[in-house]
Amino acid sequence: QVQLVESGGGLVQAGGSLRLSCVTSLREFSINNMAWYRQAPGKQRELVARIIPSGTTNYAHSVEGRFTISRDNAKSMVYLQMNSLQPEDTGTYYCVAAGWIFGPGTQVTVSS
Repeated sequence: QVQLVESGGGLVQAGGSLRLSCVTSLREFSINNMAWYRQAPGKQRELVARIIPSGTTNYAHSVEGRFTISRDNAKSMVYLQMNSLQPEDTGTYYCVAAGWIFGPGTQVTVSS
């Protein structure tokens, strides 16, 4: 059974930064797409950022220029560097492997 574990969430003031990490037991990690999704209270889950095996990335329009997704294939880890955080970035952030395997999530709260 594949496991993903996120860490790095917390409470931060608007304008601050956080770095989320995700470690996975996924075999052949390097050939799989990895992504971060988030879900705010009362809203649908949305894609935040994705990174494919080649390293190509794509981002939600709302986070482009502020967030950076990266991966370390040797460690089977994926990261999300979040800068200039805003209250609307508040939510539970999920690491997702291969498009459908979700971690339990980590809470990010941005105060105004």
